[in-house]
This record gives sequence, C-alpha cells and structure tokens, in this order.
Amino acid sequence: MTVRIGAGAGFAGDRIEPAADLAERGKLDFLVFECLAERTIALAQQAKLADPAAGYDRMLERRMRAVLEPCWRNGTRIVTNMGAANPEAAARAVREVARDLGLSGLKVAAVTGDDVLDCVADLPLAETGGTAGELGERLVSANAYIGAGAIVEALDAGADVVICGRASDPSLFLAPLVHSFGWAMDDWTHMGRGTLVGHLLECAAQITGGYFADPGYKEVPDLARIGFPLAEVEADGNAVITKLEGTGGAVTRSTCIEQLLYEIHDPSAYIQPDVVADFSGVSFEEIGSDRVAVRGGDGHPATGKLKVSAGYRDGWIGEGQISYAGPGCVARARLAIDIVAERLAPLGDEIDEHRGDLIGYDAVTGLPEQQAPEPPEIRMRYAARCRSCEGAGQVGEEVEGLYLCGPSGGGGVTARVREVIGVASGLLIATEVRTSIQIFEA
Repeated sequence: MTVRIGAGAGFAGDRIEPAADLAERGKLDFLVFECLAERTIALAQQAKLADPAAGYDRMLERRMRAVLEPCWRNGTRIVTNMGAANPEAAARAVREVARDLGLSGLKVAAVTGDDVLDCVADLPLAETGGTAGELGERLVSANAYIGAGAIVEALDAGADVVICGRASDPSLFLAPLVHSFGWAMDDWTHMGRGTLVGHLLECAAQITGGYFADPGYKEVPDLARIGFPLAEVEADGNAVITKLEGTGGAVTRSTCIEQLLYEIHDPSAYIQPDVVADFSGVSFEEIGSDRVAVRGGDGHPATGKLKVSAGYRDGWIGEGQISYAGPGCVARARLAIDIVAERLAPLGDEIDEHRGDLIGYDAVTGLPEQQAPEPPEIRMRYAARCRSCEGAGQVGEEVEGLYLCGPSGGGGVTARVREVIGVASGLLIATEVRTSIQIFEA
C-alpha cells in the first residue's frame, strides 16, 4: 500500500495555483495545507476578539473554491491548520463553499482544544522571564501545539476536510499516515518516519526549489511555474519525494537536504508533540528525474509536554521611509536619520527602542560604511517601538517632515503604524490539553 500525500501550502500567503494542480492531477490520498506561523495565531486571536466570526485564514475560502471540487471528485481528503484561532467558524465557511459547489454529503471536521488561554496563568515563559498571568490584560492568546491524535480521530470519523488551529506542522502530515497505515501512536520508529515526511513537505515549494534558487550557484528551472511537492509513502514509513510532471522547480538530493535541516536544532532529537524524531540516520537517493527516495528516519518516546505560544501586546511600531539619489545620497540619508532621532528625543520613555537603516546598504548585513561602495540611490527607514499608538504615529510624521525640513532631494515618503504582538513560549503538560471534534456536513 502506498499513500500519496501532497503539500498545498507552506505559509498563509502561499500560491494557490500549484495546490489546485495537485488537487486535479496529483492522484492524491491527502492534500495538506500548512498556513500557520508562530505570530499568525496571535494575530488571528486578535482578529477574533474584534469579531467572533473571524480569526481563521483570510485565504481559506479562495483555497477551498480552487481545490474542494477536484479533491471530492478524486477522493482526496484535506487536512489544514487554516482554522487558526477559530476552527469552528472556518469549518462552517468550508461547508458553505461545499454547498455552493454542490458537494452534498461532504463532511468538515473542526478540531479544537489548542486554545489554552484559560489555563496558563502560572505557565513560565522563556522570553519574558515571568509567567503568562503576569502579562495581565496584555495577554492576547495562548495556543498549544497539539499532535496528530485529534486529526486521526477526525479522519477515522469520516471527515473529508479536517480543520484545526495550532497543531505541529509535521503532525498535519503524520496524522493521515497514522490513519491510513494503522500505526500505533507509540510506535516510535513509524512516528519518527512520518514526522520526517511531514517536515520535508511542510514548507511546500521549499523542497521543490523555492527559497533554494540562487542564480549562478543553485539553478532551478522554470521557477515561475514551480510545482508543490508530494510524497509516495510506504507502510514502513519510507518515502519518495517528487512533484507533478510538467511543473517548474526541481526535487533533488540538495533540495531535500536543505529542507531536512530547516528549523531544527538537534537532528537526532527533533522534539514534536507525537515523538522525538531522529533524523541522524536519514539518507537521500536520487532515483529518477525529480524523484528522491528518503530512508532511515527513527524516533524516541514523546516528552509528554507541549509547546505553548503566548501572544501579547508589546507596544506599537511607527515607521517612515524616504529615498535619496545621486552623489552624496548616503551622507544625506545618514543626516536624515540623525535629524529624526533628535526630533523624536523629547518622547523620552515613550520610545522603548528605535533604529535607522539605509535599505540596500546596511539594513540587513550591517556592513561597515567604509567597506560599502556608494550606491546611486538609497532608501532611509526609521522605525521605533513605542508604548502608544500616538507616539508611534509621530515617527512617520517626522520622516515626512524631512521633505522641506531635511536634506536635499528626499522623496517617496511612506509611513505606517502597527501594533506589535510579541510571542513567548512555555511548556505545558500534554494531559492538560483536551481536544475535541465537531463535524459539519454539507
């Protein structure tokens, strides 16, 4: 028995067309959409506070309209974390899309329980040095990274679409494999291998050449039409990573190795809710064009704890940008930074941190000025994290004021203010998290 599982998204703003192609031509058993980053869930909780019907992925309906009918027609089941802060509302939205498309009988499951805001008052947070409760009214959200168990339960119950909130990314892919092969949840080798497959697929195009391409060093063909990956998984948990014929991009040993090492610390102990995965013995072999066999994953018993991401209000960022061009543009931009800093100084403790950057010159690398050649143009960005929205607004105002009250030749000012949602993490005993499932039928 071989299970074909595809990646429909690697982040919230990912492209839809490659997923639709997989749904139509992939002959998949499962299509998984991973769309939830660390900060995304806190922002979604913020949106839900403003509107109880909101809080799920903004592209949910668009994605479902693109893939739901071909998935239903081809017998492909969908798993996703696009429920974000509101899986039940997301499930209802998918049910309405299914009704609009005439897909009578389609079952949509909402998995809830990752929202643990009510039980984290005493939870120590690594980044703040205090407990979640000490954040008081600044605390916006607390979501635990649940594992595959509840998703497996939903699939066992016959769900065609499973929508959850904060689940571990690899668990979204592991659950369909556990459901299909009947693996025991304490079969650590199989759980480790399924987690490996999930980790390789979770970022979608990253393993087919996206975020990999580097002209002159790592060439990737037809990147504009890049295809998303799929895995052909055997009952022993080993797999072949590939993509659809006729799509752009490439699946090679190198793309697979880069993705294997992405966002992990110790390859022999990749801690997940379901298992401590061991990737130290993994091997990749190119067995054909855009076909790479992956073998050797393993696993060890889970820790019994779940990571919790807590989102909290952490002030406001005010930002302004202005461009300078021609001879002396760097000196004029640096003078602009000094002027804005001096004009904002009276705000005092209202500003918690600030910085000025020359985009295209030192904003990312911090390259010392004497080592960088003078560019033909430069864009100055000044930003400050402030304690109030009003204070943050003054940052952009002072940058705009540079038009006539600053160095010569400035133009193209933009300004914006946004609230900062900080993210801190802690560990919660897994048994304190209670998941549940609700099924909606079209």
